[in-house]
Amino acid sequence: MNAEATPGRERLIEQFKADGLKVMFGNPGTVEQGFLDAVDAAADFRYVLALQETVAAGIADGYARATGGAALLQLHSGVGLGNGIGMLYQSLRGHTPLVVVAGDAGVRYDAMDAQMASDLVAMARPVTKYATRVTDPRSVLRTIRRAVKIALTPPRGPVFVALPMDVLDELNSEPVLPATVPLTDVAPSPASVGRAAALLAGAARPVVLVGDGVALSGAQAELVAVAELLGADVFEVDSSEVNIAASHPLRRGQTGHMFGPHSKELVGNADAVLIVGTYVFPEVFPELENPFRPGAKVVHIDLNAYEIAKNHPVDLGLAADPRHALRALAGVLEQRLTPAQRAAAAARLDVRTREWARAELAADDDGTPMAVFLRTLAERTGRDLIVFDEALTTSPLVTRYLPPERPGDYHLTRGGSLGVGFPGAVGAKLAHPDRLVVGFAGDGGTMYTHQALWTAARYGIDAKFVVCNNRKYRLLDDNIAQYWRERDIAEHPYPGSFDLAHPEIDFAGLARALGADGTRVEKPDEAVAAVARMLAHPGPYLVDIQI
Repeated sequence: MNAEATPGRERLIEQFKADGLKVMFGNPGTVEQGFLDAVDAAADFRYVLALQETVAAGIADGYARATGGAALLQLHSGVGLGNGIGMLYQSLRGHTPLVVVAGDAGVRYDAMDAQMASDLVAMARPVTKYATRVTDPRSVLRTIRRAVKIALTPPRGPVFVALPMDVLDELNSEPVLPATVPLTDVAPSPASVGRAAALLAGAARPVVLVGDGVALSGAQAELVAVAELLGADVFEVDSSEVNIAASHPLRRGQTGHMFGPHSKELVGNADAVLIVGTYVFPEVFPELENPFRPGAKVVHIDLNAYEIAKNHPVDLGLAADPRHALRALAGVLEQRLTPAQRAAAAARLDVRTREWARAELAADDDGTPMAVFLRTLAERTGRDLIVFDEALTTSPLVTRYLPPERPGDYHLTRGGSLGVGFPGAVGAKLAHPDRLVVGFAGDGGTMYTHQALWTAARYGIDAKFVVCNNRKYRLLDDNIAQYWRERDIAEHPYPGSFDLAHPEIDFAGLARALGADGTRVEKPDEAVAAVARMLAHPGPYLVDIQI
């Protein structure tokens, strides 16, 4: 209990530190000036400056993903919050626990409708789990603790607290106590697990659909055990972390995030479906009808009860921790499966194992600059690095050479907006300064948040950055081609708004202008030297690879 009253702006920092939030990412503004002055004087508390709020939000998101905990983000009133909203949507969809604070001029000015006045809570609510404004100086720390608890309670996500200047200027005698985050390691009842096993055990064509709830729970080993017992193909759905190793033969890749018919094609023949730690399905253009075949048995396990049977009916929904539920399910399946069912599952696993081996043998370097760069990077590092992947249309090539194998070594963009890759890499490197971190982004995504290079240079953050430069928004080319096919529209030139070739962007020069360094790769024989220069350079370094 802290009896002595101090200004709320100072006590707030002590509360953040009590909750383990000792790094704050942000961009300053006038209405936060008193608070930021206190931040500058605080011991054991660090402010990481970004040049624009979108970048600050992206770095905070990457830091939280890399640490596995919450991250603290400061935005400037309504204009700063507005700049950060697109990146906060990424965090909401990706379940990143961000604690976002923004100032305003003060409660005393509410009736004036003055410069920069805005309803911050209403702005933040669509892109956060929880949004509120503190109006009483006796509830500043109480509100922050509530926000931290909500951010870290599954389903995790960003939260927002507006902090008026006059409230923070008042003396505050609230106790500084760490937030209490409820434990959610909930196990399903034996009867429920028995029902799940009964629905899944006899399947001839089982499929498992997984998302980042598996990674959050640390349930990768339990997932593999269940998948192997069933001999089930595993597809990743709302997935941006390592939920199953890329080298496991039952892993069949991502369902995708654009077109529902593609997901339906992958799962439509399954006679039993196990869904774990994800919602179904996250496409931009989802299948409106039930994608599962008539009579298919569907079991859904998730701590987020809202997502169970949200869009499509299931036979059994279990609101439970994936690790505990899968461990229990594996135990029951071990006892329940008949010798014939075990043999059939083993045969399915054997087929996928042989297919995977043939694919590995067939894989060949296509000799392009990007392929040579990635192969050389994999060889030079032994694949011992953290990858932040916003390569989008180049991502299949990135993951071919740098496959997502170990939890924490790979983070994929999520949420649908551009600009995550470079600030995410900065955040990941801050979280793991002893690891090599490489962020991949397309040329379009790079231009959304290239200011992250300046933050990396300012603080000596030794992250590396790769531009997958195809001089266009290539994903839009692919998507409109699908649009044309669906509507029997004859192919014709892509819209000019998808093209980024004119004028040409000098990304290496841009890196140097922001205090980093870089090089451009146009030919395969330049790629090997570029890897060497990137790895040897003591600081942030960008490689612009022409595709």
